[in-house]
Amino acid sequence: MKVAIVGAGLIGRTIAHLLQETGDYEVVAFERDAHALELLTSLGIAARRIDSADAASLRAAVQGFDALINALPYYLAVNVASAAKGAGVHYFDLTEDVRATQAIRAIADESTHAFMPQCGLAPGFIGIAAHELARRFTEIRDVKMRVGALPEFPTNALKYNLTWSVDGLINEYCQPCEAIREGRTQWVQPLEGLEHFSLDGTEYEAFNTSGGLGTLCETLAGRVESLDYKSVRYPGHRNLMQFLLEDLRLAGERDTLKNILRRSIPTTAQDVVLVFITVSGMREGQLVQEVFTRKIFASTVCGMPMSAIQITTAGAMCAVLDLFRERKLPQRGFVRQEQVPLGDFLANRFGQLYEGQRLQSMATA
Repeated sequence: MKVAIVGAGLIGRTIAHLLQETGDYEVVAFERDAHALELLTSLGIAARRIDSADAASLRAAVQGFDALINALPYYLAVNVASAAKGAGVHYFDLTEDVRATQAIRAIADESTHAFMPQCGLAPGFIGIAAHELARRFTEIRDVKMRVGALPEFPTNALKYNLTWSVDGLINEYCQPCEAIREGRTQWVQPLEGLEHFSLDGTEYEAFNTSGGLGTLCETLAGRVESLDYKSVRYPGHRNLMQFLLEDLRLAGERDTLKNILRRSIPTTAQDVVLVFITVSGMREGQLVQEVFTRKIFASTVCGMPMSAIQITTAGAMCAVLDLFRERKLPQRGFVRQEQVPLGDFLANRFGQLYEGQRLQSMATA
């Protein structure tokens, strides 16, 4: 399968490496940053320079590929999806942005190719797992989805390190959040709904953030009383972010906030991804609850040291693409994450990374 990857930052580069290691994919990465191109070349990955904001150039560049993976920031998603449709290739991305996903859905209408956004951790895997749990109930009361990408060793006041896209992080802290309350879909405010819980002896907080639900509100509409998604952080993080975004009014000065965070908050490869889902409802006349949890730590995969967010985000994208290649997913139109069977995902060679397996090779046996 011939795959174009647009955007070769941390996650895009990881996806390219994982796919190439299988021997089942011919991978070409497109990027405009010279340093990123050098890193790709050092990994033996074919790379071409292109301005990803130029839709016409991008459309021409991906002609003849089977699929396009978009690993660029959310605000470029619609542009890249349009280029994919014009070039006649299948489209996959990692966006958490609700409006971008709605626009891509419109692009997918009547398309002879598949358009599958939100293929990362959250949205992405979290929706796959939550939907599987919900399917086991005859009557669903509550679905609570909690995900955190956290430093394993927090040291600063925010108790946070930059482990993924700063643009995406700020966007999910600022945009309205979908939820279902008392059976009705509604919008709730980011940073609200603060709650505290403990897991394995560690204290956490969680609060509303945008985009993590993907299309699950629509899929479960009329079947669930309460559904929400919250980001997990260490206690105290939310109050400081609220101070920055609301009290200092930096929600309206995103470039300023982005520069502050990049200058002040270090990155780390020593991180942990926490997945925590609870579903309650009726089964065989009894009120029951099921819980799904995972903790994924940084590890070495296919000879490359990877942070937990690299493993989970790139791993989810690669697993979904693998299932698509095997024709286990719809082959045309808009494809939702919850159309991916959890069992198939976890049995996949990339999905096994969510089970803590430290795979040395992804090659087909």
